[in-house]
Amino acid sequence: MRHLFAAGALALAAFITPAQAQEDGADTAAPEIAEMALGPEDAKVTVMEYASFTCPHCANFHKGPFKELKADYIDSGKIRFVYRDVYFDRFGLWGAMVARCDGSAEKFFGISDMLYEKQREWTQGDPATIADNLRRIGKLAGIEADAVEACLNDRDKAQALVGWYQANAEAHDVNATPTLIINEQKYSNMAYDELSAIIDEKLAE
Repeated sequence: MRHLFAAGALALAAFITPAQAQEDGADTAAPEIAEMALGPEDAKVTVMEYASFTCPHCANFHKGPFKELKADYIDSGKIRFVYRDVYFDRFGLWGAMVARCDGSAEKFFGISDMLYEKQREWTQGDPATIADNLRRIGKLAGIEADAVEACLNDRDKAQALVGWYQANAEAHDVNATPTLIINEQKYSNMAYDELSAIIDEKLAE
């Protein structure tokens, strides 16, 4: 489980886009951040995951327990699953900006799978190399190169995402990843059999 460092998160605003765009001082409305979710909104149980695309433990969760969770509970409409971004570093933020580029949950979760499956590959190298790796992932996901570039360098969106993450993490007292919130109750990372037992219990209430 990877632990958060508040100072590092707050410092993200200083280097949040690959282009390192400068502030122009203009007052603009913060972009709206879409909640990325799967499953019916009126499901009896909602499982919310706080995770980072650069967190190895999160990658392990998505390669294992999440696939079982999706097959057993999400695809059948038994639960609603909500993914909440956590940013340890600018690279996790950049990954989220590519994943959110299309704006749809379907595309987001598809790119998320790629980011976690290829985590050890795209996170290697200097910032320019990592940005190029993310551009390639966006292209593989079917997003036009110009669109990926615009998403990666959308400073307003990046700042809005950082603020959104910080507010969410504070509200749920999230200090490590992955953290699960099941019907507003906080849980640490766990094996799938433990997770499914908790979900079954809540479904039976």
